[in-house]
Amino acid sequence: MAEQVFILVGTRKGAFILESDAMRRSWAVRGPFCETWPTNHVVADPVSGTIYAGGGNEWFGPAVWKSTDFGATWSHSSQGLAFEPGQAPVKAVWSLARGADGALYAGVEPAGLFRSEDGGESWSHIEGLQQHPTRPDWNPGGAGLILHSLVPDPIDASRIWVGISAAGVFATEDGGASWQTRNRGTRADFMPEGQNYPEFGQCVHCLVMAPGGGGRLYQQNHCGMYRSDDGGKAWESIEAGLPSSFGFPAAAHPRDPDCLYLIPLNGDIKGRFMPEGNTAVWRTTDAGRSWQPKREGLPQGGAYFNVLRQAMATDTMEPAGVYFGTNAGGLYASIDEGESWDCLAPFLPTITSVETLVIGR
Repeated sequence: MAEQVFILVGTRKGAFILESDAMRRSWAVRGPFCETWPTNHVVADPVSGTIYAGGGNEWFGPAVWKSTDFGATWSHSSQGLAFEPGQAPVKAVWSLARGADGALYAGVEPAGLFRSEDGGESWSHIEGLQQHPTRPDWNPGGAGLILHSLVPDPIDASRIWVGISAAGVFATEDGGASWQTRNRGTRADFMPEGQNYPEFGQCVHCLVMAPGGGGRLYQQNHCGMYRSDDGGKAWESIEAGLPSSFGFPAAAHPRDPDCLYLIPLNGDIKGRFMPEGNTAVWRTTDAGRSWQPKREGLPQGGAYFNVLRQAMATDTMEPAGVYFGTNAGGLYASIDEGESWDCLAPFLPTITSVETLVIGR
């Protein structure tokens, strides 16, 4: 059966889809979709091929768009995407993920979590996260109080991890009824001296799970890069060897739990762009004990762009493809696990997310 590879791109002006065959040498670009709404995250159900796009803002309100024909037609729904009366309105959907039981989850701003059991037609609020005892003391990061990283366990539907800026990492093992903080070992350099390792309040930027079911998580944080081998109960710094401890996106290899891709930036107060204007994707193949920059084919000199927190992904092909999109609208791809790169689309709107879908046709 021939394989088709899709790159799903969220932008400030709608969603785009790039499509190729298994060779991944030539790509067709389609879009913009979702009526050019601000689109924060585009994902696909690998079983059905259904594509979902979450977004909105204070003007449009929140919504999840849906396509069951690979982007040819779309519908959207906001039904149930609201907190209980008296609470702040939901501004936008920021993250989407499919649970092990087939349910669809949506992380929103202000930080909250919703679940859909009918393929995004309607949503129900998971109140347990909002009822966490630390919730009254959560403070927003620079972009707002956002639940941006959503990591359901691929086997156990009752286990979910979330990353919230700037409240930290939280986990549930009972489907969302109760939540525990998972921030031990991660620094908060912006806190007063002696209070740099709080129970919550860390500014997590990106949280991803390694493949293999071993409970390994990686976290790019405002103040460092970390690995956990026990589901986030304890974190170990793995930033030694990187040009900066600051960055946004992280992407795990689809089969190797020791392999991770990062794009460090030049720092949180130095412009937040490529160090020295030279683009590099940094790869580890030993779980963060060492790092190697991958630059072949990427812009060197004058590259003063950023890569946002959900704008890097891998595919499931052999060898794995790696993709990232910039806030300047450039989409880059590697089909040899990061060794070399090509620009697939140089002039898209600001890219907010990159995900992939591989299907057999």
